[in-house]
Amino acid sequence: MNEITLFFNNLDFNWSIIESTAVFFSILYVILAVKESVWCWGAAVISVILYIYICYTEQLYPETGLQVFYLLMALYGYHQWNKNDSALKIQQWKTTRHLLILLLGALLTFLMGFYFTIYTNAAMPLVDSFTTVFSVFTTYMVTKKVLRNWLYWIVIDIVSVYLYFSRDLHLTSLLFIVYTVIAIFGYFSWIKRNNELT
Repeated sequence: MNEITLFFNNLDFNWSIIESTAVFFSILYVILAVKESVWCWGAAVISVILYIYICYTEQLYPETGLQVFYLLMALYGYHQWNKNDSALKIQQWKTTRHLLILLLGALLTFLMGFYFTIYTNAAMPLVDSFTTVFSVFTTYMVTKKVLRNWLYWIVIDIVSVYLYFSRDLHLTSLLFIVYTVIAIFGYFSWIKRNNELT
């Protein structure tokens, strides 16, 4: 028991106000997304603005660009989920479309990782590029309510735990552990909701 206490006491948790606020609104975003609440996009706007600052100061440049993309997609997502009187339905994409996303994502990850390795001082450029590229595809899936977006998020979130922990952003690393659990719950919740509608 003393060893566990010592381990947590030795961790240099970054409990800054900015990171804590970003984490709060990030968790709120995912919970509201699972519930298919349009207000998830408002929470996303606040969290990504804060994470633009955090990622840039930690030299996670692809992640910084990703946060800017998230900001644009939050506005787009709000429009998509709110534009019609009838709610946007959960949908499934064909396996061939997912295979295309995986192949294109792998290629873009390699190219982006190569660029940031050679031409910048980016930290962990290949891992950073992987989470960035696939998060772009997956965020678009969320705006369209594609069921399998949650499966992508599970993988992205697990990799992100390692990425942020390695940069001593321990609170954000814990956030991605929470994200992983919520993504698993979100997947089964959307399956249930989709079955109820069909």
